[in-house]
Amino acid sequence: MAKKPLRIGLVGYGFMGRTHSNGYKRVPDFFPELEYQPVLKAVCGRSEDKTKAFAEQWGYESYETDWNKLIARDDIDAIDICTPNDTHGPISIAAAKAGKMVLCEKPIGMSTAEGEEMVKAVEDAGIPNTIFYNYRRIPAVTLAKKIIDSGKLGRIFHYRANFLQDWTINADVPQGGAGLWRLDAASAGSGVTGDLLAHCIDTALWLNGSIKDVNAVTETFVKERMHSGTGKKEPVNIDDACSFFCHFENGSLGLFESTRYARGHKALYTFEINGENASIRWDLHDLHRLEYFDHADEGEVRGWRSIHVSDGDHPYMDHWWVPGLNIGYEHSFVHHVADFLKSIEEGKPCEPTFRSALETQKVCDAVLTSAAEKVWKDV
Repeated sequence: MAKKPLRIGLVGYGFMGRTHSNGYKRVPDFFPELEYQPVLKAVCGRSEDKTKAFAEQWGYESYETDWNKLIARDDIDAIDICTPNDTHGPISIAAAKAGKMVLCEKPIGMSTAEGEEMVKAVEDAGIPNTIFYNYRRIPAVTLAKKIIDSGKLGRIFHYRANFLQDWTINADVPQGGAGLWRLDAASAGSGVTGDLLAHCIDTALWLNGSIKDVNAVTETFVKERMHSGTGKKEPVNIDDACSFFCHFENGSLGLFESTRYARGHKALYTFEINGENASIRWDLHDLHRLEYFDHADEGEVRGWRSIHVSDGDHPYMDHWWVPGLNIGYEHSFVHHVADFLKSIEEGKPCEPTFRSALETQKVCDAVLTSAAEKVWKDV
């Protein structure tokens, strides 16, 4: 059966541009049942030389250096945004007004207010849309969702998560520019809250439901850094570290921590959920395993078990190798692309939609406000 083409226009050729492009290229091989097939029509970036090289490496048919021109093209069905946070809003809104489908990297935007404008744009246009919170689609995390929804954990008491890195400890690391925009508040909006904790929050909302209120503390350890754009030392206005407590709507308590100053940790993302009957925990460093404790087990054998998420009856794994063989980080993007294509086929939303991602942004904004005002803040 002939495939229906979905012509992709990608904006951004950095780290995320690579992960998304890999997803588009792998989907036809491993999800052959899908009606739609991505066509890498054009990539857009600021540097013509780098954009052209990216197009040649990844197999895009053409390239642009102005995202307005990309959106205006009649041979593009969907715009995929892999650019710094301050451009998510303008590109998304323009694409929606042009009737293009919109896929966008997280977070949704710079603030709740901007996120609301983005939600309105895609919903007014009636176009398929999604935000790439990719950790939802790591099979072990998807399995955790399935177990929680089954009721096996019982009443949930605690949700705790952390995301730890160490790459900004050196005070000589500059802020701003193509590679370090995450340290520049003008481009990123916030620091670890919008970059790392946003992942933790999205996963938590998906697994454990809405967050009611938060109490947060943030710290900026290096107060000034050289700015790549101006060549001058300028104040650092992003949060280097953030911790917060919260109440979930289901009555459980939450504890979250993120920092870029945890020496020895490059990308330690973990979560643990404690219920009345059972508990679950997961670690990105061992992403193909889900740890599970069930109090109903007989006493002699009761203890934490490690589920190797690789069997064909585990989420997504029937599309990959034989039981016992692992997949990795990049496959979460393949799964997201596959789910997006399936959602178009079925006429259903692909979660998280812009509206769903707006809830994560609201929590992030409440966290930052709580830290600044030193008070509990409703979401």
